[in-house]
Amino acid sequence: METPEHHAQTQEQLIGDLRLVIENAEELLKNTDHYSSALYQNARAKLSLALEAANEELSRFEDAQLERMMAATRAANDRYRDMSGEARVLRAFH
Repeated sequence: METPEHHAQTQEQLIGDLRLVIENAEELLKNTDHYSSALYQNARAKLSLALEAANEELSRFEDAQLERMMAATRAANDRYRDMSGEARVLRAFH
């Protein structure tokens, strides 16, 4: 059975993996810029499109992760009846 913590950890791992793939693809594009054959340029164009889609997907993943974190924070604030920012910060360190 998958716990919410495990699910969040898995999503963080996927986001990290996607970032690494994007960085590697960007590096590959940069390092193959000087190849001018049609075969390389076609491959570079396909990689560029895939990279653009991956960046958009990464942005959606990060936005969704941020929304979940904000919702969890609001729920904790409600649960513990934190009335001030100070109360929230102090609870975070307990």
